[in-house]
Amino acid sequence: MNIYAKSDRALQSELGERLQSVRLNANMSQQELADATGLSRNTIVNAETGKSCTLGTLIAMLRGLQILEQIEAFIPSQPASPIQLAKLHGKRRQRATGNRQTNQVSEDAAPWTWGE
Repeated sequence: MNIYAKSDRALQSELGERLQSVRLNANMSQQELADATGLSRNTIVNAETGKSCTLGTLIAMLRGLQILEQIEAFIPSQPASPIQLAKLHGKRRQRATGNRQTNQVSEDAAPWTWGE
């Protein structure tokens, strides 16, 4: 299956079907999942039918279905590559500010006056 050939809407629909399958395999009704997650039943229905849902809704549903560990498979954590580490090291700040010169009045200078 070429996942890039699918539209966003088709992917949402497939994800909703998968969530529904997991819920049914757990022998859980939509209302039971809603009660376990604090979401409304309509939110569960919308997610399962492929309508847009928030990331928070998805996480709550995964937690309620006790498959939250699937987040690791969804987007595995990415360690920084050695090249990126080298680039970051080169750009690391060494100090907060540079030396600033202040306008100091010389003791030898005559006092300033108006109109002279």
